[in-house]
Amino acid sequence: MIDFNKRVAIVTGGANGIGLATAQLLAQFGATVVVFDLEKKSTEKSIEAVEIDLRDRRACQLAVESVAKKYGTIDILVNVAGVSIPSALLELDTQPYDLTMDVNLHAPVFLMKCAAQEMVKHNYGRIVNITSIHSKLSEPTSIAYDISKAGLEAATRTAAIELAANGVLVNAIAPGFVSTRMSIVNGEDELESKWFKSIYIENKKLPILRLAMPKEIATTVAWFASESNSHVTGHSLIVDGGLSARF
Repeated sequence: MIDFNKRVAIVTGGANGIGLATAQLLAQFGATVVVFDLEKKSTEKSIEAVEIDLRDRRACQLAVESVAKKYGTIDILVNVAGVSIPSALLELDTQPYDLTMDVNLHAPVFLMKCAAQEMVKHNYGRIVNITSIHSKLSEPTSIAYDISKAGLEAATRTAAIELAANGVLVNAIAPGFVSTRMSIVNGEDELESKWFKSIYIENKKLPILRLAMPKEIATTVAWFASESNSHVTGHSLIVDGGLSARF
């Protein structure tokens, strides 16, 4: 049984996709949930929404401090927010590259710092970073995204080492193909395209033969974020339907 009663959680990117599913599930299990997102949207009365640009480090610090002051603690941080802007190396532009790094890597790192400063006061905390199979595997036009996710996986390990003595466990989850709006590129959902269905479904490159739904990632997050996880830290768990297991 997972019970988040009296636990306070911050979830970034909680207005949609994996972030929304995670926020809803943590709230369902009894947590007080605060969502950080550019879109101020909440579908649950028990979920508080904070409209914030995660690239603004000062705003993030103040928002974390405000949550801690209002609720007395921060027990859980789930870094979900992310962007993907396809570009080949030879065509890489500074602005989208910096945006990808700021949202996918730098924001989670500094949010870990801010949240952990509160967690160590109570000798308890759970941090879960959503990376991607792109943290381990690569494909053309994904150089910025790949770097950002690999960097966040490395940051997860380092944070886990540094915070373990203070009762704070830090882990990452690396999803594969998930049904979210991130898969929509130039108005087309790549996961519904003929080439995707041909390569990954018909030719069984994706062994489970279907996409993951956001809640399937959220259930894994919930365990990592719970007291049931008492000894796993510094780990990156691939949740990709067997995609990376196949040659």
